[in-house]
Amino acid sequence: MVSEKKDIRALSKEELRNFFVSIGDKAFRGNQVYEWLWGKGIHSFEDMTNISKGTRAHLEANFVINHIEVDSLQKSKDGTVKNAVKLHDGLIVESVLIPTEKRTTACVSSQVGCSLDCKFCATARLKRMRNLNPDEIYDQVVAIDKESRLYHDRPLSNIVFMGMGEPLMNYKNVLKAIDKITSNEGLGMSPKRITLSTSGVPKMIKKLADDEVKFNLAVSLHSAIQETREQIMPFAKSFNLEDLRESLEYWYAKTGRIITYEYVVWKGINDSKEDIDALVRFCKYAPSKVNIIEYNPIDDGEFQQASDTAIDQYIAVLERNRIPVTVRRSRGKDIDAACGQLANKH
Repeated sequence: MVSEKKDIRALSKEELRNFFVSIGDKAFRGNQVYEWLWGKGIHSFEDMTNISKGTRAHLEANFVINHIEVDSLQKSKDGTVKNAVKLHDGLIVESVLIPTEKRTTACVSSQVGCSLDCKFCATARLKRMRNLNPDEIYDQVVAIDKESRLYHDRPLSNIVFMGMGEPLMNYKNVLKAIDKITSNEGLGMSPKRITLSTSGVPKMIKKLADDEVKFNLAVSLHSAIQETREQIMPFAKSFNLEDLRESLEYWYAKTGRIITYEYVVWKGINDSKEDIDALVRFCKYAPSKVNIIEYNPIDDGEFQQASDTAIDQYIAVLERNRIPVTVRRSRGKDIDAACGQLANKH
């Protein structure tokens, strides 16, 4: 049963200070509680050891801390860790720790299910049940940082919003979570180490630029031909490539930061010379780089990984046009933790 008490992490530091003044306490008590909640990431009022028992009891009577729990954990043979994260209302999302030689990356979710309908993605088959709150996003990062230290003996170095959900359809909460993650009163991570990955919502990409965000932007493109993109991602009928291009030009003009295009090549869908040439043209509208991502099947035969020859052709043409390109091999496939596979199968 969901508690009727207010989630204390929905309050700003100023609201916490005002609460303590309203009960006849000192305003600085709000600062102390805020540090316990965000800087130290505690999940119980009892753990606030520099606050009196009476004050802790008062907090307990008025508030809850709606923290997440890692309900189950799977480890891949390549070191990837997938978490099934239980939320306070019993719903489940998934997050992933992805280790490489030089870094450990948290892939976090922003929605329960997804608002969009990309045909190649298992998460898209789950209806969107609700947006995640800022603290639920923040808690995923804290949990993965602990796992990074435990299993790989180093702190988390990077964060990607590429888990379940479309981050720009939960704009306010995602930005609040990133504010907390990057704040010195939170995790103190550099925004340069955070990448928000979107399927491409032009209006919200422009809003990101207007809000002068400091993190990186990645776009799941997969085709620079409108009809083909609609076949892969039906929602693209509403968010067409011309509008997307304009929003990305706007992003670069306002932020000066290059865009990463995530791109899966499928057999018989987007593996022709026409597809390659269209991508090259699209990349030239605003400075960008391309991540070609290995496809991870989600059980039916409509989408199949393209041949190595087709991928090599993409690489050759992009390089010839001086567009940076990397091929990203999937990790965690054996535990359904790779790109497009998060579907709460557990």
